Amino acid sequence: MSDQKTRTELHELGEFKLIDVLTQDIKLTNSSTVKGVGDDAAVIDPLGKQVVVTTDYLLEGIHFDLIYHPLKHLGYKAIMVNLSDVYAMNARPTQVTTSIGVSKRFCVEDLQELYAGMLLACELHGVDLVGGDTTSSLTGLTLSVTAIGLANKDLITYRSGAKVNDLICVTGDLGSAYMGLQLLEREKKVFSGNPELQPKLEGYDYILERFLKPEARKQLIDLLEAAAIVPTSMIDISDGLSSEMLHICKSSGVGCRIYLENIPIDQVTHKMAAELNIDPLVAALNGGEDYELLFTVPIDKHDIIAAMDGAKIIGHITESSTGAMLVPPQGEEVALIAQGWNIL
Repeated sequence: MSDQKTRTELHELGEFKLIDVLTQDIKLTNSSTVKGVGDDAAVIDPLGKQVVVTTDYLLEGIHFDLIYHPLKHLGYKAIMVNLSDVYAMNARPTQVTTSIGVSKRFCVEDLQELYAGMLLACELHGVDLVGGDTTSSLTGLTLSVTAIGLANKDLITYRSGAKVNDLICVTGDLGSAYMGLQLLEREKKVFSGNPELQPKLEGYDYILERFLKPEARKQLIDLLEAAAIVPTSMIDISDGLSSEMLHICKSSGVGCRIYLENIPIDQVTHKMAAELNIDPLVAALNGGEDYELLFTVPIDKHDIIAAMDGAKIIGHITESSTGAMLVPPQGEEVALIAQGWNIL
């Protein structure tokens, strides 16, 4: 019996049949979704709430490398990074649309894998995939995802609301996705020089998953709602803690103090950083793609946040005149500097 996988060329189906194949397993779950795929546009009823909308564009060779990025993981990640932006507004994601640019080197089964990852992410967060587009690409695979969320007007959280003496908090741990990427890049170089060698990935499942299959932090939104806490500001960590903290400081017109010893870093991140001779704090501050949530709350919420599963207090907001600073366990404060993504 042959193990060879079936390969159906895209031209065998054509655009409309391809759309049917990719969307046949979509099930709608949100009452705000009036009409999903199958018409010229989706129809959404916000049910008296405010609508938040966010879009991300992913380019092969810039945002992902298919040498080590499985298509199902890529589809999952493409959805998750958008849902993270919705949660960062203290809103609930309800719908997404997806657009794909694809070249002839991909087949129908490849796109089904991609969609399987997308639909899994949607299912886990109760989100409806309600539309999108497919087109030809001459420059590799491209993905564009738009996420739509709903929230009560008085619950929406912006970057601009942080106040002096607010606590600075973060979910999860930082730097692990960056170290997962560094491991994959190292093994890619080894493979290019000697394709016979097997990659050395054992013991590093956690940081690999953090990079290849990130999770949007819905749990925090649930916990904050249960505790009747509305953050004064919030942002998701896509470009590194330094960059995102400076966004909040600029938008809110404040300064900050981040205590280095309080920045959460996983032991596997420490292990990989030591192996590659990288400072784990540099990875946490500037690595990016963690998709954790950075938020501020009034100081009187200290005990609630301190007891909250998956959240940690790492600093506090100060007057703008004091600047944005990192505070080491010993020694003088140093300026917080962003070293995130720049336009080429």
